[in-house]
Amino acid sequence: MGRRLRLATALALVSLMVATAGCSAIFGGIDDDTLDESGEYGDLRESGADVAIDVEGGEFRAVYDLNDTDDLSLSRSGLYADDPLEIRAVRYWHPNGTELTGSEIDVDQDRSSTDVSVPDGNGTLAFTGEAGAKTFSLPAYVSGSYEVTLPRGQRTDNFFFGDVSPGGYEREIVDNRERITWEDLDSTISVRYFLDRDIYLFAGLVGIVAVLGGSALGVTYLKVKRLRERREEMGLDVELEDGDDGPPPGMR
Repeated sequence: MGRRLRLATALALVSLMVATAGCSAIFGGIDDDTLDESGEYGDLRESGADVAIDVEGGEFRAVYDLNDTDDLSLSRSGLYADDPLEIRAVRYWHPNGTELTGSEIDVDQDRSSTDVSVPDGNGTLAFTGEAGAKTFSLPAYVSGSYEVTLPRGQRTDNFFFGDVSPGGYEREIVDNRERITWEDLDSTISVRYFLDRDIYLFAGLVGIVAVLGGSALGVTYLKVKRLRERREEMGLDVELEDGDDGPPPGMR
């Protein structure tokens, strides 16, 4: 009995260790290799906005002038609760230009957020994350001016296919890329965009559906008309005159 008890205890301890290790792997933070991945942010650092974001190839690059912000809690709204923002290629620059990689600053992740603490709140933070195929959404983690550049050839100016929130923005086209700017922003950015060819494809699809639907209606109308003519020839659809007790037409 003692041997069985010791075996059961050992198995329980092993199971607990595995479970704990699994939780640590999932919620214990982002590994250093991911934080220290190479990232190119020079073009965004030259932007005049406090926050510059570039969306391309299913991901986004973002550079933040922190403006006296030491700690950021990075999350996105999920189905039932906030989810941590998955980031990689993290970089931080001191006000004097000294660069640190993501593993050299404090980056912790739990079930609801990715928390970043920097040495100086007046420095600059950059990271890369995932973006949707035709949408981009991200909370304004710091207040200030924002600039979002969309993928090449994508637009937001069609009422049915594009949308930008919040309002109060300006848009311009630079090298076939739409750039959206806000002078002051403190709420979530939400952008839906499209390619010009999407409109033509949609119009073509609507045209095909209209032609097929019209053809089906035309065929149905002809069938009904022929059926009515045959019934009239047989005297089945002719109304009898008032007071006429004689046989129906065609049988007199």
